[in-house]
Amino acid sequence: MSTASATAVRPAIRVAGIEKSFKGLHVLRGVDLEVEPGTIFALLGSNGAGKTTLVRILSTLMRADAGSAQVQGFDLAAEPGAVRESISLTGQSAAVDERLSGRENLVLITRLRHLPKPGLVADELLERFGLTDAGGRMAATYSGGMRRRLDIAMSLIGEPPVIFLDEPTTGLDPQSRKEVWATIRSLADGGTTVLLTTQTLDEAEQLADRIAILHEGRIIQNGTLAELKRLLPAATVEYVERQPTLEEVFLTLVGTAGGTNR
Repeated sequence: MSTASATAVRPAIRVAGIEKSFKGLHVLRGVDLEVEPGTIFALLGSNGAGKTTLVRILSTLMRADAGSAQVQGFDLAAEPGAVRESISLTGQSAAVDERLSGRENLVLITRLRHLPKPGLVADELLERFGLTDAGGRMAATYSGGMRRRLDIAMSLIGEPPVIFLDEPTTGLDPQSRKEVWATIRSLADGGTTVLLTTQTLDEAEQLADRIAILHEGRIIQNGTLAELKRLLPAATVEYVERQPTLEEVFLTLVGTAGGTNR
């Protein structure tokens, strides 16, 4: 295989045998996974499964006790600076400064990263994330979904090829969650590689190209949704009258009440 071909198929993220313990408590027990470029990879697990710990290791905020990992071909231990230049991390709590407007938040981060034309960068991101009309308002007035979309927009300044989203819809109402889901899909459609941690089953089902289930520090299954479903016995076909869920009712009702800038 030529060098160009090898580069084209190289995983955006490769993890091999990552281990981490805290005061004798084994949080990660040899994690292995690969994430293909431009895909959404969901790391699914309950609280305490080790999802956030793995993300902190991959984003160079924490050192692994054992194992190795590469992001965009850069070794985590040997080239942490290059890894940091290739990634962005959006945690469970938004990093938005609520005392600033949406546009001011974006301009601030652009200047901190010493990038040219911060106003133009801010305006382009506001438009991309459907926040143009709200760009001049203080972020404190934003809904949860708008604040989270702004947070993700801030993390994309500098166009990192890989983004880690650690439970990005935690605490959001159903409408805001749908808005964030649309944003995440647009990232992958634009070629960004997304590693998403979640404990919400329908979030992984709706978004992910591949899903890994992390349980007690180990990946116990890894595959597409279709592959994971084939692990269970074939469903018995029954014909029943299906009633809409409360979430469907809620989204239908609020969907007629206005646009996204609420």
